[in-house]
Amino acid sequence: MPPNSQSETGATDYRLPKSNQRQRQGIIHSGDSTTAPFDRRAIPAAASESRWEASDGHPIRRIDWPGDEAGSDGAVRGSILFLPGRGDHYEKYLETLDEWHRGGWRVTAADWRGQGESGRLGKDDVTGHISDFAIWTHDLAELWSRWTAETPGPHVLAGHSMGGHLVLRSVVEGRTRPDALVLVAPMLGFSDSFIPIGITHAAAKLMNRVGDPMRPAWKWSEKPGEPAAARHALLTHDAERYADELWWRENRPGLRMGPGSWGWVERAIASMRWLGRSDTLEKIDVPTLIVATSNDKLVSWNAVGHAVRHLPKGELAAFGDEAHHEILREVDAVRDRAMAAIARFLDRVAPPS
Repeated sequence: MPPNSQSETGATDYRLPKSNQRQRQGIIHSGDSTTAPFDRRAIPAAASESRWEASDGHPIRRIDWPGDEAGSDGAVRGSILFLPGRGDHYEKYLETLDEWHRGGWRVTAADWRGQGESGRLGKDDVTGHISDFAIWTHDLAELWSRWTAETPGPHVLAGHSMGGHLVLRSVVEGRTRPDALVLVAPMLGFSDSFIPIGITHAAAKLMNRVGDPMRPAWKWSEKPGEPAAARHALLTHDAERYADELWWRENRPGLRMGPGSWGWVERAIASMRWLGRSDTLEKIDVPTLIVATSNDKLVSWNAVGHAVRHLPKGELAAFGDEAHHEILREVDAVRDRAMAAIARFLDRVAPPS
């Protein structure tokens, strides 16, 4: 386990345009007609990219929107820290992060160690590997400690998919203490199956014993055994937002990531089995909104329902066939509903200080 101190380093030059340097047609979300079009293929002018250095020296990428923008009522709302999912990178969520900033929030997002442009932990440039999920929650604890000291409250911790799993786990472990949690399609279980989780876990342990745990567990897709061509249908109904991700991967090749390793699979199952226990969930007294869809083919809808029932302050914003896994990257009508639900939740449980 890495030691406990941390430091921060300066920004790196990615040599890509800021959003005030060009506007593109066909990749914008109009939303409120009074706002300027948002370019999802450029870093917003208000944001700055940098790297912070974990206590073991590993550089981890982050992006920040400063807290100099007030909401519609003239007040600075507080601060949101967002963590993406497995194989993700923060570029996929620029639209959402910038929208929160324009709503008055001080916003930060970060890659996970070993993902995006924060290096790799396996033997190649595309396989996502981790030896223990505790490495990630330790990193989050370091970032959280520094970030909360530098930003105004209330402090909100948000995560998508695996990011939602890890931010929830960090609360259980006592590594973070947010004023509110927002979990979007959280990875609390793999896609619902008739196979008992114990059998799945035993199979993953066997695969790690008989071969290299760092080898990829499936072909290039977000779902084991699913053809790569079907990836779009697993993630979003919005072809343009899906194309944005491919554009970023092409223009920032370091973002490319394929399957998880067998080591990742086994550690994910172990972490989900522990986090999903009723007595574990019942320890989390932080107001928590889960945004999820019964149409999710990657993470378990049943596990989401179980979590909402056992989280003392848990709430659910539910979607159906209209949404795939990446709800914050869905078609406008769906995404707008999700963003509105998050805004109402935060206005109620985390009002400005």
